Amino acid sequence: MARATINAAFGGWIALVALGFGAGTALAQAVGAASGGADTAAGAANGAGPGGAGPASVSGPASGAASGALSAAGSAASNVAGAASAVAGAVTGAVSGAVSGAVAGAVSGPAGPLSAPEMAATASRPPVQSPIVVELFTSQGCSACPPADALMAKIAPRTDIIALALHVDYWDYLGWEDPFAQPAFTARQKAYARAKGERMIYTPQMIVGGAEALVAPEAPALEAAVAKAAAAPSPVGIQVSGGAGQYQIELWANPPLTEGTVVQIVRYAPQARVEILRGENAGLELDYANVVTAWHAVAEWDGTAPTRLNAKIEGEQPAVVIVQRAHPGKSVPLPGAILAAARLQ
Repeated sequence: MARATINAAFGGWIALVALGFGAGTALAQAVGAASGGADTAAGAANGAGPGGAGPASVSGPASGAASGALSAAGSAASNVAGAASAVAGAVTGAVSGAVSGAVAGAVSGPAGPLSAPEMAATASRPPVQSPIVVELFTSQGCSACPPADALMAKIAPRTDIIALALHVDYWDYLGWEDPFAQPAFTARQKAYARAKGERMIYTPQMIVGGAEALVAPEAPALEAAVAKAAAAPSPVGIQVSGGAGQYQIELWANPPLTEGTVVQIVRYAPQARVEILRGENAGLELDYANVVTAWHAVAEWDGTAPTRLNAKIEGEQPAVVIVQRAHPGKSVPLPGAILAAARLQ
């Protein structure tokens, strides 16, 4: 188990702009570094799964606040793509595709609000249990992480779980720069800790349902946490329809929520294999599952009335939608319990 102290300068949740969830976005960072040279290329992620997170766009009555921040992020993405070309070949498949276009597109519009009869029918439906979201905060530079990475690979195929591996960057200084790491994922882990009043973060760490933290997780503890989350009543219902990159996402809460939420779309590479050349895991060739390449906060929803969002997803990487409670923070909201989640497929 490795740990790190949370910096006093905390930053946003998953956003690169500290404007709250509605204006939040996450960039797929340039993977590797030009200074890594041949070593980084030799340690490339081989066969990282279907490539190209591609842009995602979402429209809905709650999402208009995000368009300005996202358009600014679009130009930043061009710089990211340019940086990635400097290390061409260092990471293949899904990760390189994510760098080329992992910023959420314009978020605007209404999505065609529900009619009065639709709203009444939707509001009366009881929520159905969503898959439980399990986030693993991990790093290729952490010697304690491979067992947790293997556990993540074991649970990734399960339909009752949405398993997501977020690689953090705070161990990169140990001699190996994790090509999957993004500063935004480090910020997300810090935000979870801040929400719980903690000053330390650890790898490996799993967060189950946005609520229960497991440090150096083992299978029995994980199964118990998943069972506990699955047994709790589902406050939010979610239904996804459509396909071929065009989806409608309906959300409702019965009874209505008393605290706001943020709607997020996550892209990930199902599989990756990496040869580690330096650092604590030097000499190992490791397999990874469900490596997150992009995490977009796309809309706010107050949970008081049913809503519908239209989502356009480009590229071949799998995508999931997550509805998460947002707690007030000193400068930006902090992540709370995950209330609903679904696969976009």
